[in-house]
Amino acid sequence: MTAPKPGEIRSHTEGPIRWITIDNEPRLNAFTRAMWAAIPEHFAAADADPDVRVIIVTGAGTKAFSAGADISEFGDNRTGAAARAYDEINHAAYEAVLATAKPTIAMVNGYCMGGACELAICCDLRVASEKASFAVPSAKLSLGYNPRWIKPMLAVMSAATVKEMLFTGRRYMAHEAYGMGLLNFMYPPEELLDETLHLANEIADNAPLSIKAAKASVDALTANPETADLAALDAKVLACFDSEDFKEGTRAFMEKRKPVFRGV
Repeated sequence: MTAPKPGEIRSHTEGPIRWITIDNEPRLNAFTRAMWAAIPEHFAAADADPDVRVIIVTGAGTKAFSAGADISEFGDNRTGAAARAYDEINHAAYEAVLATAKPTIAMVNGYCMGGACELAICCDLRVASEKASFAVPSAKLSLGYNPRWIKPMLAVMSAATVKEMLFTGRRYMAHEAYGMGLLNFMYPPEELLDETLHLANEIADNAPLSIKAAKASVDALTANPETADLAALDAKVLACFDSEDFKEGTRAFMEKRKPVFRGV
């Protein structure tokens, strides 16, 4: 009998969109240690590909984005030095998503739990099925939640809502998550893929330099409002005006046609 294939992170490109898929479907796409470790390389490769305009991360199948960390590995990874090392692997994955210069979208079907919920929060936008559900159940497992991971949560939800989520460890249905500010959009399951692609292509059609400048400014001003490097952010804005895409956008407007942006 063939042994089941361990979970993996897969990537493929469709036009201007890079799909990054969490694939461990028999275990509701739970993350193994190796899967967490693979996240940075997939996001870095997508960010470096000049043909990619938008990155969508999702789970294989329709039952789960991801149930979070594979609990079967907890015995090896949740004590002493091993726990700290495992946290660092998790943190590297989240940092890789946050550091991505291109727009990122989490498309969520079904369960989105624990570390996977944090991964979705680290994306720029979250689009979910009405049947999706979300939780960070660290308090139910007596796990300390890394303060570095609370910072992205605070960029998405109010402090009181983040406290509620962490204090209770409860599971929130999609309509509750939408009301909390966790979701940008929520759709019936049969519309999720089409609507996510519509959003991604809408973004991909716009000027990449403008989007990168906007993302850099929002992220910097959210993370460090008092100490953000405004000169560096100004330089990104000025680069938009100096670009060929700015000339193309102006010409297209005057000619009453859709612009074709190249990111230069």
